[in-house]
Amino acid sequence: MKIDLQKLPFALKPFLLSLFLSLSFLAFLSFQTPPHSLHKPAVSLPPDLRIRPGYSSYDAYINRQLNKTLNPKLRKIWTTRDWDRKVRVFSEFFDNLKLRGFLSNDSKALCVGARVGQEVAALKRVGVNDSIGIDLVPYPPLVIKGDFHRQSFDDRSFDLEFSNVFDHALYPWKFVGEIERTLKPGGICVLHVSLSRRADKYSANDLYSVDPLKELFKVSELVEVRRIDGFGLDTEVVFRKKMKK
Repeated sequence: MKIDLQKLPFALKPFLLSLFLSLSFLAFLSFQTPPHSLHKPAVSLPPDLRIRPGYSSYDAYINRQLNKTLNPKLRKIWTTRDWDRKVRVFSEFFDNLKLRGFLSNDSKALCVGARVGQEVAALKRVGVNDSIGIDLVPYPPLVIKGDFHRQSFDDRSFDLEFSNVFDHALYPWKFVGEIERTLKPGGICVLHVSLSRRADKYSANDLYSVDPLKELFKVSELVEVRRIDGFGLDTEVVFRKKMKK
């Protein structure tokens, strides 16, 4: 069916022109930007680690994570009434890591999936001033933009990496692989995870024991596992990256 533009009402012509240009631009983008796809691991995951279904693409996963991270009510809570409590609790965790010899004031530290950066503020409070966080949404100056599946840092950049968002990783093997890549030999990774109950609705995986972590960390050794009470997470797992021979 052909449309005779000359016979259309004058008011409709700008609308149709705008619609045509918009569709043309979207078609152009579809050819320029390759679609994200879900990547399956080269080997099967351990039985105690399960990826949640329901993500048709990596973009769909990112959009779901952003639904939480960009929620204005949650961000207001995180930066106001939640702030002091979380900085205090994180400070206690980091002070304890210092007492156990896993962290020092000279450490260069990264917080992976740091949201608005309470853990970064806590590291600075206990004297670890060379600290930064990454998250999909930046919160300067404590948190810069970054994807934990593909960190933007050079190899062997950090002495310590901390995260309490392992359950949000759609590709846990990439999450761990990037931590090991950017840790210095002898560097420490500290993960806070939940083993006793199902994580929240934004989680992308469920972990039921420490065993899958031991398999995912290819060039690190398990140093310590202990029970904690960390904002709904019950277990602290510490790995040390092996020194090259």
